[in-house]
Amino acid sequence: MSKRYIFISVVFIAMALVLVLLPKQQNRDAFRPDLLLLEINSGERFLSVDHIAERIIQGDPSILLVDVRSSDLYDEYHIPGAINIPLNEVLNDSLNAALLLPFKDIVFYSNSTLSADQAWILCRRNKMESQYVMEGGLNTWFDHIMTPEPPQEVEGNDAIALYEFRKGASVFFGMPAPVVQYTAPENTNAKPAAVKKSKPAKQVIELKKVEEEEEEEEGC
Repeated sequence: MSKRYIFISVVFIAMALVLVLLPKQQNRDAFRPDLLLLEINSGERFLSVDHIAERIIQGDPSILLVDVRSSDLYDEYHIPGAINIPLNEVLNDSLNAALLLPFKDIVFYSNSTLSADQAWILCRRNKMESQYVMEGGLNTWFDHIMTPEPPQEVEGNDAIALYEFRKGASVFFGMPAPVVQYTAPENTNAKPAAVKKSKPAKQVIELKKVEEEEEEEEGC
């Protein structure tokens, strides 16, 4: 064997050793697991139903709600303006183009927090930005926004103001306005009403017709 062939063989063997010893290439399109775990533990992805309701009422164009439930449940009820991308379709390239819209805050919701949170993890794992989760899902939405409970008497003005906002929001989102019965305030300075004296009932006297004496008085 010539020196030339020996040299070429040595070069190929060296290249093969380098390729074997190189670390496996990481998926550069995926979020680092340790950083993802930090974001999961931070809880900054959660938005309250009050915050979301206020932005919808104000007509904020930068918010986009994504209902990750099935299409049947979406057809039964969904928050106005929300689009439907079921959880198992979130990573479908033909459907998730809306999730990549610039200058949009994408807010996932489901019946509770669980499925929406899974959608958030899938998208964040793929480095999608501006993704959020509606905390409590539709269950909390109905409890706080659609059917709010009045605050207790011991609660302060903040609780009263929040209740007033929720009452207005419930009407905005389609609930009938609560019926309020008006009760006139008691006026302690008012003069007592005059008592009318009742007139005595007329006494009815039956007059009996005096029968004429058939017989005239005999003369003397």
